[in-house]
This record gives sequence, structure tokens and C-alpha cells, in this order.
Amino acid sequence: MLFKLLSRTSPDRFRPSVWCLTDDGPVADRIRELNIPVTCLGMRRGLPDMAGVLRLSAQLRAFRPEIVQTWLYHADVAGGIAARMAGCRTVVWNIRNSSFDPSRAKRATVLLARVGARLSRSIPDAILCCSEVAKREHIALGYASERFVLLPNGFDIRQLKPDPDARVAVRSELKFPAETPLVGMVARFDPQKDHDNFLRAAARIAAVRPDVGFVCCGDGVDPDQPALRSRAASGGIGERVRFLGRRSDIPRLNAAFDVAVSSSRYGEGFPNVIGEAMACGVPCVVTESGDGPFLVGDTGKVVPTGNDAALADALLELLSLPPERRAERGQAARQRVIDHFEIGAVAERYAEFYVSLLSRRSGVPA
Repeated sequence: MLFKLLSRTSPDRFRPSVWCLTDDGPVADRIRELNIPVTCLGMRRGLPDMAGVLRLSAQLRAFRPEIVQTWLYHADVAGGIAARMAGCRTVVWNIRNSSFDPSRAKRATVLLARVGARLSRSIPDAILCCSEVAKREHIALGYASERFVLLPNGFDIRQLKPDPDARVAVRSELKFPAETPLVGMVARFDPQKDHDNFLRAAARIAAVRPDVGFVCCGDGVDPDQPALRSRAASGGIGERVRFLGRRSDIPRLNAAFDVAVSSSRYGEGFPNVIGEAMACGVPCVVTESGDGPFLVGDTGKVVPTGNDAALADALLELLSLPPERRAERGQAARQRVIDHFEIGAVAERYAEFYVSLLSRRSGVPA
């Protein structure tokens, strides 16, 4: 989402620069290709160290930004402190996940979220979040309610679009017959995403629709992942499911799916993968975690978390639609993204928000 926003940021209005607390990630080079500098501070993962915070503060003091926008708990705390030490006048935090369960989160994350709640009244001028659920959950955690501003994620409808050729090519690549209905799940391998629930639902579907194929991709979702292989084998779907690992062609895969799914059990915010599938003209089934229900609206189906029977029933309902009816659902899903979540419009809302902050600070109307 950060990359997408930067790709739509006008250089005539803003001069952005990016600092990363740790080392280069997979998005850093893509941001550099936008002619936006990326500086990595090399901190170890976990709790930010004070030496790194001081380095960041010194660099911010030299750069003299008018706005510092931080991203996620670690950066909110470390970047917020560094920015205030550097004398930066306007600091904005960004919270991306919806729920906070100390029993599931890492200890460093738990500590930083709680520190963030305490600092939320003194460091940030505003706290952006992409999800109404995120706002509610963090206010309950102790974050300052008056600081929150809701701005949704956005999707590039030029890159994410229906593609009949992909439908044919992906089935051939994955060795599925050309007429195979495909159900896709794009998510990293993590208990939060609940692949186990999805694979249980897939086994239920396969029992009544042996023609359906299933595709899972994302970090850690590899063919040799023991937990995934075991669940698929125990459900009798070992030959019907493909585990693809991390992929760089998600728009192409999405365009090949008949239905996409988010099976998240907890902690979902605003599920990008569902918006991406919808933009490709694919109807979706989501669980009640996070803002998935708000995102799909009446174009898809919503089921309780952790309920494989309900998930299977919802998927079967969409798979059982005549192709033209399912295509109508998919077109309605794409239109909902165009109407409410197109990245250009979302980026403009971010720009207007930044301008309003600067105007408020200077006392000049925006």
C-alpha cells in the first residue's frame, strides 16, 4: 500500500523520502524505481534500539520534513520519538492491523502496541487506519480516540482487471483441465490466515464437486510445507490443490480464479488480497474478521471465522451459479472497487489530508 500511494504521489506537490528501520525488503527497490530515496537503518528485528532511533533522528533533522508519516507499531513508536527529537512539527502514525491479541502477538509487538497507546496523546497529530475495526480495537486498547482518521486501502484497476487469457494459461500451467472451476486463496502461511480451515472447507467441497481445483499462494505456502501437505492429504484433496509459494504474478492468478477466499481467523484489517481479486472481476467469500465484510458488500459472501462448513457452503453457492451469473457477481465486485477504493482517489484523499494538516499547523485555510 505504501508503494501504491507513492506511485500516485505528485512530485509537484510532495517530495517524499522513505526510511526503513531494518534492512531492504522486497518493496524497497520498487520504491527506488520511482526516484524516491530509501534509507535502511539496519536495526535488528524486535524492539527498536536507541542507537538506531538517534541515527534516524539525526537524519530527519538534516532532511527537515514538514510531515513524518510512520507505518506500523515499531515505526510509530521509534519514528515518532525520533521525529519529535529532531524537531519535526507534524507526525502522523499509521496502524494497519485490526485486532490485538497479546496471546498471539510477539512480545516485542505487544510491548510496542501498549507503549504506543500511552504515547498516542503526546506524539502523533493524527493516527491513520485503513479499517473501522482497527479504529475500534485500538481505541479499546487505550489509543487516543480523537486522533483517528479512517482512510481505506486502494487498488490499481489498470493493473488489476479481468483477463480471459490468464484463465486459460494458469490452468494449463497448473495442470488442471481447461474447464476446472478454481478457488483461490492468496495469503502468507500464518495461523491468522487459517489455511487449515480453508483446506477443511476444500475437502467438503471436493466431496460433492470433485471437478473443483484449489490454489493457495503466499509466503511459506510451499509444496513441501508439512502442515499443508498433511491437511490436504487427510482431506483427500492432495491431487486437487496446488501450493505455489510466493508469487509475483498475483493479478494474473486472480484473473484465473472463479472465486477467491479470505479464511482469516483473527487480526485481519482491510484485506488487500480480496480487493485485488474483486478488481479482477472475481466474487469473494470472506470471514467476519476485520473489514472484509465491508469491502465485499453485497457482491460476495460473509461467513463466521473458523467454520469450515459455512465456508464450504458459501463457496459452493457461488460455484453453483451459472457462469454468466457468477460473471455478473464478479463485475459487481470490480465496480465496487472502482466506486470506492480506486488507488488514485485514495491517494488524493491522503494528499488532501496532508495538506489539511499543514494548513492547520500554519493557520492558513487549505
